[in-house]
Parts: sequence; C-alpha cells; structure tokens
Amino acid sequence: MLIAANKAVSIDYTLTNDAGEVIDSSAGGAPLAYLHGAGNIIGGLEKALLGKQAGDELDVAVEPEDAYGEYSAELVATLNRSMFEGVDELEVGMQFHASGPDGGMQIVTIRELEGDDVIVDGNHPLAGQRLHFKVKVVSVRDASEEEVAHGHIHGEGGHHH
Repeated sequence: MLIAANKAVSIDYTLTNDAGEVIDSSAGGAPLAYLHGAGNIIGGLEKALLGKQAGDELDVAVEPEDAYGEYSAELVATLNRSMFEGVDELEVGMQFHASGPDGGMQIVTIRELEGDDVIVDGNHPLAGQRLHFKVKVVSVRDASEEEVAHGHIHGEGGHHH
C-alpha cells in the first residue's frame, strides 16, 4: 500500500541538523505514527513520503520554508519581569503561552534574563534550519473513520485519548 492522504503511516526516523548532530530520533522507541495529509508532520517530510511504501528507506533534506519557517527577529521581544505574574522563579529555557501577532496563541521561550528584562523568543527552536531526516517506512494502512475525523492516529506511536 502506498502512502497517500488519509493513510496511517508509521516511520522510524533520525533527525539531524546541517552539522550532523542528532536532534530527535525514534531509535529505541516506538515508530512515529501519523495521519498522512493532516499536517501531523512538517510539510517537506510529508511531501517526500508521498507514494512510498512499507520497507522504503530515504534520506530527506527539508529547507526551513518546508519545515518550521525562517527565523523571524520580529518574534523576539523584551518584556518586564512583572508580566510573569505568579511565577516565582524565571529561568532561561522556560516556555509560556502568549498571544501571537495574529491574535492566536503561541509558545514563547525565555532566551535571556537581564535584571527586570525578560527576552522571549516566539520562533520554533528549529526555525531557520535545514533539517535532515533518515527515514524507514515501517507500515502503511488505511486510517479509520475516527482517526480521519480526529485528524491523527490513535494507539501505539499515535495519540491516546
């Protein structure tokens, strides 16, 4: 069975950056299960997997525009510590939900602390990076009606309700 829209796909993968450093991997764990065509994985990888089948192995380089986008300096802001009401101790790397420029919610990460200034970054940690995937397609099956309706795969490697 070929990978196409509304197929439940399981893959083993290793993700590295341009320097060859491993960023993420399914090694030692369950394969990643996703619903093809539902935006569960980055667009560039999903596009490369289209038409593949169980047993296929591929190396895919995904440019930033087909992954987490280009890095945007506009998503970096300096806030006053008082904006973090109820948080006793702020640390670099902490993440918070904030209102994005479009009015929707986004996650911001504390990048720096300078006195009462808190520098936050709304970019995805992998924004602006070319990503390299080494992928093996483990299985492909028809997704259930419930999985298609929910927009994700259920069970091992997928979403649990």
